[in-house]
Amino acid sequence: MSLRSEIATLVGKSSYWFLHTFLKGGSSLPGKLTTKIDPEVLKSMGQDYDVIIITGTNGKTLTTALTVQVLKQKYQNVLTNPSGSNMEQGIVTTFLKAPKHSNEKPIAVLEVDEANVIKVTKYIKPKIMVFTNIFRDQMDRYGEIYTTYKKILDGAKLAPNATIVANGDAPIFHSDDLKNKRLFYGFNDHPELVNNDIKAKPNTDGILCPKCESILHYHSITYSNLGDYFCPNCGYHRPHLDFALTRVTELLPTSSKFDIDGNPFQIDIGGVYNIYNALAAYSVGRIMGVNPTQVAEAFHSNEHIFGRQEIIKVGDKDVTLILVKNPVGLNQVIDMISTDQHPFSFIGLLNANYADGIDTSWIWDGDFERLPKMNIKKFITGGERYKDITFRLKIAGVPDSIHEVQPSLEKIVDEIPKLPTKKVYILATYTAMIQIRNDFANKGYIKKGIE
Repeated sequence: MSLRSEIATLVGKSSYWFLHTFLKGGSSLPGKLTTKIDPEVLKSMGQDYDVIIITGTNGKTLTTALTVQVLKQKYQNVLTNPSGSNMEQGIVTTFLKAPKHSNEKPIAVLEVDEANVIKVTKYIKPKIMVFTNIFRDQMDRYGEIYTTYKKILDGAKLAPNATIVANGDAPIFHSDDLKNKRLFYGFNDHPELVNNDIKAKPNTDGILCPKCESILHYHSITYSNLGDYFCPNCGYHRPHLDFALTRVTELLPTSSKFDIDGNPFQIDIGGVYNIYNALAAYSVGRIMGVNPTQVAEAFHSNEHIFGRQEIIKVGDKDVTLILVKNPVGLNQVIDMISTDQHPFSFIGLLNANYADGIDTSWIWDGDFERLPKMNIKKFITGGERYKDITFRLKIAGVPDSIHEVQPSLEKIVDEIPKLPTKKVYILATYTAMIQIRNDFANKGYIKKGIE
């Protein structure tokens, strides 16, 4: 009996009717049910694809979306999992709903949660694995950065023939003994600083030399622990970059212009951290035979991913919804919004569910002290842990006179048209982002929410 027939028997319906009904939405229920029946189902599902896995702490979703757009410039059949469906069940669901392909071998670009890499590579042998970065994230789930990286390494060891495309500016990605072919991408926009000798900020994670445990030094730092690092004690240093960002020409809250390997590009999303995501997608594209002109066209056509600087029109307000989940990402977002030359309002939403990370202490490592120095006319804090984020902004120096506390996300949506600025930035953890997006949908500001 086939797997689909077995599912049909279990639910008492035609297998195709059953799959069609549950696959119309974004639910991972088909994947959960299928893996329950056949725990090794991925073995048969992924063998007909050239699989590209994208994993790391930050940037998986946008890197995946950009990579898909890049590959579509050359290949017709590119499958990917929906944003957020990066666990084993979500990936199985993605393959279940895939159309039948003919002629060229299809490609599957899969965003994979760090802890789920081994669950995928146990059955699927990817062609390429992309490592974006490793930062401290969801301490209750992952632990320190070295624990997180070990989860990825355990998965990579099951795929020794995969080419690893890694962020060469992250010291941790050059520290292991994997047998895989390696290609590195990174920032090389300040070659004149090759003789500089500087250190990262105090309390920066991941700056111990993996070889001798001395403190790493840098010729240049992009942010956090990313940059052109070297160890003055043992000589450990950043590897040669196969794909390099050579110049940043413009940084705005909603777009960036830059050169990679001397070629100009633009993405309609702000933040230096998102340039890294574009650089990763460019690297995969070049490996797969996509030329720079095609990559530039792909970047130009990219659509915003929900919660990743998605702009929602609320009356005359331009509301930018941004996901935040750890100190490094938060500080990069704060850095990004600081480039806005216009006055704006700031909304901070904090939840503490499993998908957000139950431990909210990470907000104390965020550089909220920069906010009172910006041209922010109104603050609102809310979410299930509104007391925590409200107190954090109070300690950061946000005046009570322009700070409103509103736990209800639905009521926050109602307050937005009354805000004193045209521009509004909402920084929200994952489940808070989904909740307020659904509230926007219920009030007709966007077509649909996220289930």
